[in-house]
Amino acid sequence: MSGKNYKDIESALIHGGIYGDSLTGAVNVPIYQTSTYEQQGLGQNKGWEYSRTGNPTRAALEALIAELEGGTHGFAFGSGMAASTAVLSLFKTGDKVLISSNVYGGTFRVLDKIFKNFGIAYSIEDTTNLAALETKITPDVKAIWIETPANPLLTITDLAGIASLAKKHNILSVVDNTFMTPYLQRPIEQGIDIVVHSATKYLGGHSDVVAGLAVVHDAALAERIAFIQNATGGVLGPFDSFLLIRGIKTLGVRLDRHTQNAEKIAEHLKAHPAVKNIYYPGLKSDSGYEINRKQAKNGGAMISFELYENYDIKKFFSSLGLAALAESLGGVESLVCHPATMTHASIPKDIRDKVGITDGLIRLSVGIESAEDIIADIDQAIEAAK
Repeated sequence: MSGKNYKDIESALIHGGIYGDSLTGAVNVPIYQTSTYEQQGLGQNKGWEYSRTGNPTRAALEALIAELEGGTHGFAFGSGMAASTAVLSLFKTGDKVLISSNVYGGTFRVLDKIFKNFGIAYSIEDTTNLAALETKITPDVKAIWIETPANPLLTITDLAGIASLAKKHNILSVVDNTFMTPYLQRPIEQGIDIVVHSATKYLGGHSDVVAGLAVVHDAALAERIAFIQNATGGVLGPFDSFLLIRGIKTLGVRLDRHTQNAEKIAEHLKAHPAVKNIYYPGLKSDSGYEINRKQAKNGGAMISFELYENYDIKKFFSSLGLAALAESLGGVESLVCHPATMTHASIPKDIRDKVGITDGLIRLSVGIESAEDIIADIDQAIEAAK
């Protein structure tokens, strides 16, 4: 099959990882829909034994995401939370993880309701303030877990700064890169140890697959995660692996359109008289703009905003016609959600209020429809909410 005769990520999205099928010449990796593999004799196989341990379609996806993120080993799981759970399984009783002050509610939930039962502690911190964060690194802290942009306030954290801080204290740095993907941001190149993705989102891109990915650069760390993946078994199936490879092939062209639309919509919302606050790191007025510009290609395609108090938020959501009120993000269609009652409902209200996830916050995943149509839909919903 074709060699690695390329240098840009646009080409790697299509030709990266394990490209095609050497047996038949097919340009797509086949779906190896099998649970087990016939062996030639005791201790003799063709590199495959059982599909929880390894599957050729999944292996192609894992090689692809490793290459795209600039890592050495990739791992595919049945969901983003399965990927996060596998990474959190690296820690033991008495360990502590520092997490960003606004992260996906599922990350908070699994730490607060599951891993806390095993004696693994967490602390919610402002990871944008590196000096203050360093004072929170006590001997029991074993990792810093961040999102940048964070969900749902799009807060930006300095990737290189976090990586340097973690290395200084000999702890792990973990970045959830779901919002940006390797097309817009590559944390491992900034020194981060582990990258995780809800591949359900932009990587799949069509709201038709649920999947999670993790990538590392260190061989010893990869060996530990591979053991956890096989031992706990939350692996991605071959058909979903195939769908994800297919989705990744168009990631570049999709994200170009997503972000082009998001920039137009963010500027429109910023100037809208009904909008009280807007959070989008692609705006020059955003507090994270300069750091994000340093470490990412652009501001991405997620926007959060608040309307003034004299607008009825429930009426806003019910009046939308093009954008769907739904969980998730990153599909070709525009989606809106209410973080306080949807994606971040598992976080207690006092914590939500403290970090700024208000009951009036609206999160918009900008799709690839006409930007003018998305804007018109938002405008008429705002007008109806008066």
